[in-house]
Amino acid sequence: MRLYLLALNPTDSVTEGFLPAAARLGPDVTILTDQPDAHRAAYPEHPGVEVLPCDVRDFRAVITRISTHHRPAAVFTNSDHLQTQAALAAQYFGLPGKDWRATLRCKDKGEMRRRLAAAGVDTVWSAEIAEPADLTGPPVADAPYPCVLKPREGVASEDVVLVEDPADLVAHGKEILARRPGATLVVEEYLPGELYTLETLGDGRVRHVLGGFHTEVSPPPYFIEARMTFVPAHPEPVVAQVLAQLDALGVGFGACHTEFVVHEGRARVIEVNYRAIGDQCDLLLAELLDLPLFEHILRTHLGEPLPADLEPRRDRAARLEYPCADRAGTLVAAPQPTELHVGGVHLTYRPLRRVGERHELYRTNRDYLGVLRATGTGQEAVDQAVANFLAAQRWEIQP
Repeated sequence: MRLYLLALNPTDSVTEGFLPAAARLGPDVTILTDQPDAHRAAYPEHPGVEVLPCDVRDFRAVITRISTHHRPAAVFTNSDHLQTQAALAAQYFGLPGKDWRATLRCKDKGEMRRRLAAAGVDTVWSAEIAEPADLTGPPVADAPYPCVLKPREGVASEDVVLVEDPADLVAHGKEILARRPGATLVVEEYLPGELYTLETLGDGRVRHVLGGFHTEVSPPPYFIEARMTFVPAHPEPVVAQVLAQLDALGVGFGACHTEFVVHEGRARVIEVNYRAIGDQCDLLLAELLDLPLFEHILRTHLGEPLPADLEPRRDRAARLEYPCADRAGTLVAAPQPTELHVGGVHLTYRPLRRVGERHELYRTNRDYLGVLRATGTGQEAVDQAVANFLAAQRWEIQP
């Protein structure tokens, strides 16, 4: 039995989550990637994992690579960029998987808006920008400023910016298009409200709601996620509204991470990432809920039904904090990996940037210097432990 896992760069979700889960479940694992050397270097603790080069952005190359290798039992990916390719390959081989039309609707933010509007569940003003002339042309003639400008198929808040007026749109739009030749941008109305996530897991028959997070972002005009606090259960009317929007998109198989805002009781989707939540939130979620989360996700792709009740724990509190670079330069001082138990709170700190590395300022999660995960039985104790830990640390960046 062989599991094919499609990947671009190595991620914590795969290294610390899905590969250990696959080892416990038993299938042989073949990673198909366009960065084979990086993956071979990343898995010293998983010597049995096979890594093969493949143009994973092309579903035809994926199908050919698999069909000329071992028979697949599952084709899986946790990459935002590769969900449609994995879905098409799984369908080609007659394996369980996501509907490729749903993965496309989630990845293409313009198509997502059109689909939600056509289904009558939510209508958001939006337009697509394919070239600089569109920034002053008919597509944006009736834009309701302020608006959010972002890549149509982007991730991680990269090049997502709030624009206040037509001049602001032109300035930011031209700059992004110059750096992303051939990209299409989406400009859409700004949706006010508190930002949350909903984490779901389904097998096409049942869908479990695992809870979510309250997300705090950097001040405008950028949207860098700085802090996430676990929410065991959102209000039922809010969950019902979000699930209705996911149903309209066709989402219901495997893991899904949905970002939405709530304003005056109305829940409106910002984006749908049809995979498990990242940036180590998935690792925390598995620990917090006391669930074999990664095994459950892989089992759905191997054709096994999910339990009718996952029986997750709901009695714990958690928070993640992302120390973030505020300037370009070289990191010259930073904390080492740390594992602490303080006053009933479990703290785990992992660096995301090595001392001595130089980086530009990206205004995305690529500016993260590290991630602090904290779990405990009470939110107040968790918040205090996080504040105390961060106050005692030092990150220094020199030009």
